[in-house]
Amino acid sequence: MAKRTSLTHDSPSMELELPLLAPQERSQRSRSGTIPLCIMHDSGKPSPTTATHTTSPTIPPKQQATTPQSPAAAAAVSGLDPADDEDETDVIGDLMGHYGKWQLLMTVLLSLFQVPNTFHISSSIYQAANKDFWCQRPAQFQQMPVATWRNLSGSVDNCQRWDGIDWSQVSNESMLPSDWTKPPDGDRKMVACEKWEYETNDNVGNTWTSQWDLVCEKEHLKNVAEMFFLLGVATGGIISGYLSDKFGRKTMLFISAVLQTIFGLWLYICSSFELYLTLRALLGLVSVSVTYSGLILAIEYVDGKWRTIAGMYNLFPLPISYMIISGLAYLTQDYQRLQLSIGIPGIFLCFLWFVVPESPRWLLVKGRIDEVRRIIEAAAKFNGRQLPADYQLTPPTQESSTQDVTYLFRSSYLRRISICFFCIWFTMNLVYYGIILNMSSFGGNVYLNSALAGLVEIPAIAVAMYIITKVGKKWLFCATLICAGVACCCAAITEGHADLLWLKITFLMMGKFTISAGNTIMPVYTAELYPTPIRNVGVGACNVAAGLALILTPYLSLLNKIEGHLLMTLLTAWSIFGGFVVLFLPETAVRSKVENQGGTNTANTSAAKQV
Repeated sequence: MAKRTSLTHDSPSMELELPLLAPQERSQRSRSGTIPLCIMHDSGKPSPTTATHTTSPTIPPKQQATTPQSPAAAAAVSGLDPADDEDETDVIGDLMGHYGKWQLLMTVLLSLFQVPNTFHISSSIYQAANKDFWCQRPAQFQQMPVATWRNLSGSVDNCQRWDGIDWSQVSNESMLPSDWTKPPDGDRKMVACEKWEYETNDNVGNTWTSQWDLVCEKEHLKNVAEMFFLLGVATGGIISGYLSDKFGRKTMLFISAVLQTIFGLWLYICSSFELYLTLRALLGLVSVSVTYSGLILAIEYVDGKWRTIAGMYNLFPLPISYMIISGLAYLTQDYQRLQLSIGIPGIFLCFLWFVVPESPRWLLVKGRIDEVRRIIEAAAKFNGRQLPADYQLTPPTQESSTQDVTYLFRSSYLRRISICFFCIWFTMNLVYYGIILNMSSFGGNVYLNSALAGLVEIPAIAVAMYIITKVGKKWLFCATLICAGVACCCAAITEGHADLLWLKITFLMMGKFTISAGNTIMPVYTAELYPTPIRNVGVGACNVAAGLALILTPYLSLLNKIEGHLLMTLLTAWSIFGGFVVLFLPETAVRSKVENQGGTNTANTSAAKQV
């Protein structure tokens, strides 16, 4: 099952567990005239039980305790089996359809929420773009060529100029003081420039740099502004799961979407840099909540193998959004007008409140049966399905979970996959966003580069979706990281050769293709390997590692100022390291194939991954 937490960090941690029936067991119960009810056991993982058509919807506790369970359900109850629900369905899916026109419409609408998220996380590529600058010229020297002024004022680094010259006494560039001579090298006294001028014909326009003079000793504040947004993303990725589980997926989705729109439009009119930083942090926090809640809601509309597919095609708006914002940035060439352009779409998405329902599985867990019935009936009607006249819904009895992060290290299996996934999530986010957010430092046309980076991600997601349904995820995941490292290495080799810029960009796009495919596989793989009772804890810890990588990402561009090859060399090393770490993870496809062949070896295969 695939879920995303950042602009996008995906988290499968809040999956609702309803009674899961293997296909053979479901067909047997259909023939015997029984109706599955939702019964939750001590582990927090429900298992299917049965009742005849004449049975009361409520089963006494004693009967619940003695209800027979399938081997797969028993393993789930014990908390010893990593979750793999691709071939399992629940009662809600059996009633309204596992995947039909209704689910397609709702999941497509929910995927639209990824558009403003992608806009906001990638906007800094254009809003924080570097500009050519120099110390401000006196009014009478405005027509003097910039190169002449730099030489005349001794402003070699554009941050300082010679002191001791009263430029107000000079009427034009040809009337320098008669006693003025160029100071000798040893006698030069420099003074910091107070104001600067910026290049206007650079196809970049007004940016944070020119708006707040973020140059010289203030240049690092551009990275701080980017870091504040990503810090909000990292924080939101940790808390949004809890809030979504407590208040509902739809509620959190639209509260976050409204706040995202407000903060996005507020940034358009904000003139204080300090307030701008605060709003950027808040925007990042609510943006990841929009991503998280929307993705969970989309996946909980479907079941069985469609969970993975719905979660992965929810990512398709991301590359399209990268291409759209590159076009908007080129047309506006002003950070404020661009902010307005990317803030307005959120207004229209808020009206989907009247179209998108709450997750029926979350409602059932909360015992809101009447609302669940209304959603099931509307979905079944839209899908053209006939509901049984006497179907029953019983909310699971869910006990509080006391698992904490220490559970991730209580067995050799959990220690191994936890340490591996911490490294992998850190690596994936560092490389993926390291490429995206540093497009302006790679050379060439930043608008074209960003559009191409979005374009190559479309087939990457499609190819990954197709292949992981046919083969295992381990070796494909490993290959994506290794290939990304090779591409980054080739790009590093071409660094510094202006005549090979086209080749460097080609290698970067190859790296973006492969790392995007890996980014699609990662959350699915993580969800399958963590056992259900501690999946929340496991993925939450992975989000912390991803958040650390996000916070570091804005500062990667500084590496090029130290040495031109350093950035791509670092991305190369981390990509290859991540691919190596994947080799220590178990495969998932073999177990799924065994289960699909009658389920006779399910218990033996699951035992290999017991907690």
